[in-house]
Amino acid sequence: MKTIIYTDKAPEPIGPYNQAVLVDKTLYASGQIALNPATMELVLDTIEIETTQVMENMKAVLEAANMTFADVVKVSIFISDMNDFAKINTVYGSYFDKKTAPARETIQVAKLPRNVNVEISMIAIK
Repeated sequence: MKTIIYTDKAPEPIGPYNQAVLVDKTLYASGQIALNPATMELVLDTIEIETTQVMENMKAVLEAANMTFADVVKVSIFISDMNDFAKINTVYGSYFDKKTAPARETIQVAKLPRNVNVEISMIAIK
């Protein structure tokens, strides 16, 4: 059975999709960008601040599904400039235990929604 996950602590979807979908015990979380959920304004001061906003948005979605970063099994990180990888990775890594971190890929893309620098999606299993 498919359950739609929604929280007002993460940004409203900006298209025809949901923040996340739970199927049995597996959560498919849509990509998050650095939108402040209270204002729906982008937070782009630095790549570290932008990445933190993305991760906090994802944390809110996970919590809405009664999950944490410990439940995440797969992450996709899309970045507009591979030169930002180390800074993004440092922020991202602070949300996971290195010994139990999920599988992941990081892909440089030509452009992301609203011209942001980073978007992250996740799959989690409870």
